[in-house]
Amino acid sequence: MKVRLLLFSLILIIGSVNAQQRSTSKASSPSFPAKVARPKLIVGIVVDQMRWDYLYRYYERYGNGGFKRLVNEGFSAENTFIPYTPTLTACGHASIYTGSVPAINGIIGNNWFDPQIGRDVYCVEDKNVKTVGNNSPEGLMSPKNLLVTTMTDELRLATNFKSKVISVSVKDRGAILPGGHTSNGSYWYDDPSGTFISSTHYMNELPAWVQQFNAQKWPDKYLAEDWNTIYPIATYTNSTADAKPYERVFKGETTASFPHLFKQYVGKNYSMMASMPQGNSLILEFAKSALRAEQLGQRGNTDFLAISLSSTDYVGHQFGPNSIEAEDTYLRLDKDLESFFAYLDKSIGKGNYTLFLTADHGATHVPAFSKENKMPGDGLATKKFKTDMDSLLLAKFKLKKAIFTLINNQVIFDTEVIHAAKADYSQVKQACIDYLVKQDGILNAVDIQNINSASLPEAIKMRLTNGHNARRSGDIYYILNPGWYPSTSPGTGHGAWNPYDSHIPAVFMGWGIKPGKSNKEYYMTDIAPTICALLHIQQPSGAIGKVITESLQ
Repeated sequence: MKVRLLLFSLILIIGSVNAQQRSTSKASSPSFPAKVARPKLIVGIVVDQMRWDYLYRYYERYGNGGFKRLVNEGFSAENTFIPYTPTLTACGHASIYTGSVPAINGIIGNNWFDPQIGRDVYCVEDKNVKTVGNNSPEGLMSPKNLLVTTMTDELRLATNFKSKVISVSVKDRGAILPGGHTSNGSYWYDDPSGTFISSTHYMNELPAWVQQFNAQKWPDKYLAEDWNTIYPIATYTNSTADAKPYERVFKGETTASFPHLFKQYVGKNYSMMASMPQGNSLILEFAKSALRAEQLGQRGNTDFLAISLSSTDYVGHQFGPNSIEAEDTYLRLDKDLESFFAYLDKSIGKGNYTLFLTADHGATHVPAFSKENKMPGDGLATKKFKTDMDSLLLAKFKLKKAIFTLINNQVIFDTEVIHAAKADYSQVKQACIDYLVKQDGILNAVDIQNINSASLPEAIKMRLTNGHNARRSGDIYYILNPGWYPSTSPGTGHGAWNPYDSHIPAVFMGWGIKPGKSNKEYYMTDIAPTICALLHIQQPSGAIGKVITESLQ
């Protein structure tokens, strides 16, 4: 009897313990959300030609709601670099949005020479589409030459195309490449008409809201303002004196000094809109209209608004990084961004959207500015290189017209001419390399097929390799000395591996972002994987970047 009572008591105790364990296990099991957590909207902003140091160079003059808000409320990857060369607009936009490099995504320049068809190719040209919005040839464009998907494509795929993607820029390439292959609408500025257009790759007719925006003639309003400094010109102490001889003069003006008289272009020359800071204002006004009309971020699926601001690039090319024009452009952009962020807060809700800001490339100091201040740098007349090498190859190998062209710091050979003459291609290349390395301003020249044997730091080899597409690139790359630029005309540009061209901002803010900073080395190609990780979607088809995990909550 006692044994039975003992067994019964043990059974009760074990049953009670098991019940408690089941109850505890049930209570502690994770509760999964009903749907994948994502922000209502992603906003990507590319500031064309924005060097990283512009975040801090004018910091004291920025307001609290623009660049300062980004840096202080967001996460800044302070040491973000472009991992390829040449550093050009189309390459930058493509790599930001694909997480890839030109070697894979195919966008090796704004233009490149295609030996198989014997002509230059523009990065987004497409003769099989038509302009939408007017009859301008500026609309014969599409993402056809982009060989991989973008993060905007992947978002559309992840939601079975329920997410909307809208992209806009003054430049066609600045709108088309970020929008990807499946954009709901990519729009760019048409210089002749001063309106926004698209192509039949996306639609057959402009939406009513775009037509209404065009009808408001915003360019006339902005051009009529002229361009005066937003603050007294004497306060621009972070810049050189006004009207330096190495700055380019606007058409119709006799000096590069303020004020710049844009009123004369109203109704006559709408291309000038891009060359004043209000060109950025125009794009952000268009973006606000897109948010309203397309109901972005308000339809139950995560949408994507891709914005590229080009006026910073036009101003930088013409006046250089150290000009009053550049400083005024960034101070005005700061105010525009503050207004745009406030609009997002109001329309989408602060904390409901994720935004990133980056750049497609930086800029070289104007060579004459460097010389003026006793720093290395100069302009380089590269046109004579081809003439000299043609003469060299004729004398040494009896080759006529063996070089198609020099483009993007590459030598493009006509291999059929070389093979027909039974010349040794490796010797032909070496003869050209021997010539190039003797020229003033040339650091080195390499045969990309033998890059591993080149006497160059690994960091530069990596950038050359990442920039080389086997189908579209040349075989010889020549590298300029630091501070040198391949032109002797006023103004400046970009394209080099050096930090002034390749060190860019990468700042994330909003939903899912952990505020802070990191000085670890990251790359432009890490932006797309980071946004994809935030959204729990697949990375683009050619992505090689890694997630910036420090930036995510």
